[in-house]
Amino acid sequence: MASLKEVKTRINSVQSTRKITSAMKMVASAKLHKAQAVIENMLPYQKKLNKILTNFLSADLPVESPYVKKREVKRVAIVVFSSNTSLCGAFNANVIKMLMQTIGEFRTLGQDNILIFPVGKKVEEAAKRMGLSTQETPRMLSDKPSYQDAADLAHHLMEMYVSGEVDRVELIYHHFKSMGVQILLRETYLPIDLTHAVDQEEQKEVEHVIVNDYIIEPSAEQLIAGLIPTVLNQKIFTAAMDSNASEHAARTLAMQVATDNANDLIQDLTKQYNKSRQQAITNELLDIVGGSMK
Repeated sequence: MASLKEVKTRINSVQSTRKITSAMKMVASAKLHKAQAVIENMLPYQKKLNKILTNFLSADLPVESPYVKKREVKRVAIVVFSSNTSLCGAFNANVIKMLMQTIGEFRTLGQDNILIFPVGKKVEEAAKRMGLSTQETPRMLSDKPSYQDAADLAHHLMEMYVSGEVDRVELIYHHFKSMGVQILLRETYLPIDLTHAVDQEEQKEVEHVIVNDYIIEPSAEQLIAGLIPTVLNQKIFTAAMDSNASEHAARTLAMQVATDNANDLIQDLTKQYNKSRQQAITNELLDIVGGSMK
């Protein structure tokens, strides 16, 4: 049985760890609330943007855009969103696992034809360990997503697709649904599928609307050609915000579990300490009684 000093040292050590995990939980929770507020403020704009695009598509207007043209996939770009730091449960591990599965599907293209765009240090480190070549992405897009950084990355991807440098672009990121639910998604970013440009909930809202009569300047084709890149920019920004909020939610839950485990361990160690102390006192009393009887 461990000595009283050893048990007391362990209790102090676990108490110090509990203070750290509890503080990290509060910080992550504060960051999560801030990220949620940004997403909630962004949703009205995104919904309106998607509704405009849906209204035009429902009118069967001709769409001429290089971003909707499908071609044989000979080179693929994969944009992966992770965190810059750890201690967020299986958040990064699940992203890396999905990345490996995606790479496996495109393995026949050859390693040189699979371009990885890592958003976050953890997935970048994992890609380098696997011997994959990584492309440069905005450094702050993982920790502090901004629309400008997202637009810069989106423009780079669009240029690569239009020039034929890549034939497909995929996104891997966590979608923040609630505090306890973050869904890992893999979506095709380019070529854009206009028939699925809008979520099902948004589609239900416009199903009853009949849009056939438009007065558009300068033309519907030019308007849609300008609208699609805006939707693509917004998609990267949404993915970055979703991943950021999911990271904070995962870290909050992980630190809550760690704090709860520390509390349980402290209780067990305290019981062990009290038992050892009681046993030591009993042994001393027995020695005193035994000595007096002699």
